[in-house]
Amino acid sequence: MDLTPDPLLVQLRGALRTALAGVPVRSGVHGPPVADGPSGPARAVLDRLGAADFERPASAGGLGLGLTAGVVVAEELGRAACGNPYRAGALAASLGHPGGAASAGWEALPAGGGVTATARADGWELTGAATADGPADGPLLVAARAGGEPLLVAVEPGAPGRTAETGCWPQVVRFDATPVTPADVVGALDDSPTGPLARARLRQAAYLLGIADGAHRIAVRHAGVRRQFDTRLRDLPAVAFPLARAMVALRATRAVVYRGAWLVDSQDAETGTAPVAAVATAAGTGTAPLVALATAAETARDVVRSCMQACGVRAMTDELGLHRYFRLVAAEAGRYGEPAALWRLAGAARLDRARRATGGGAADGGAAGSQVAAAARPR
Repeated sequence: MDLTPDPLLVQLRGALRTALAGVPVRSGVHGPPVADGPSGPARAVLDRLGAADFERPASAGGLGLGLTAGVVVAEELGRAACGNPYRAGALAASLGHPGGAASAGWEALPAGGGVTATARADGWELTGAATADGPADGPLLVAARAGGEPLLVAVEPGAPGRTAETGCWPQVVRFDATPVTPADVVGALDDSPTGPLARARLRQAAYLLGIADGAHRIAVRHAGVRRQFDTRLRDLPAVAFPLARAMVALRATRAVVYRGAWLVDSQDAETGTAPVAAVATAAGTGTAPLVALATAAETARDVVRSCMQACGVRAMTDELGLHRYFRLVAAEAGRYGEPAALWRLAGAARLDRARRATGGGAADGGAAGSQVAAAARPR
């Protein structure tokens, strides 16, 4: 992995940061902190920059910048405390489906149980409830479970049995025997190292990283100008030390997230040209998306909480706007899977890989067992 900043990505980050600075914010303490979904104000910024073409391969008319560019977009959206209209479109594009729909049901993965698809003669029936990352009364891409396996289905407005609760945030959509046909199935959501779900997890990890970074930036700026006991807040150890620890956590999390994106992009570049190298890269990718998302969710929660404590009662004022980050991270940290469930998946995958590497003899408690324990421990 080349740690030298890519000039193109640096330029992209600067353009995004400049454009998103002009997006109007919702400064009210109450109500939804952002206007999310395909119709949100951030959508116009992404359209002007042509973000829909960033990850699309050059052979399909895109720019072929890879997942790393998508991760940059998601991080900057979180840093500006904007809604995230990018993730649903990028997910649809990775499955060859037209954009314009919001996504729903991701908070139930990988544990499942949010929306279930029961087989019937001509397809499935959806039952359950899920939160939507956009208008719940518009077109949706719903993550559901059919026979224990996750899949993504498109549900249009007005479908029988579909109702929306728009008075809350995030909005909730409910399904009661809503029929879907095989033509409505967008694709499967397997745990392949470079599949759509892995990519979506890395984009979500970057969005959480951006939320934490934006909150930290506000807290550091406030602590540098706010005075208490005739000294700046940032000169008080009780404020300075937690903010310093938060900075370390942010940098470590950023390395985990961008390493995961680099692994995915590296495998994509090698697939079809160097099969042996591709297999090696796939083994390296492994649980990287799971670990990145779980780490980012935990970091975002801890960092935003530390920032709220550093700013005290001022954190909930319109002036600072930290309340937007606080409410965003509360809604977003569990999306695409709870951290505890993700860590269990990562540990199980590493344990299985270590057992295969030792020929299945890792259960005897000997030296091989020590190797398995070391491999299974989340890092």
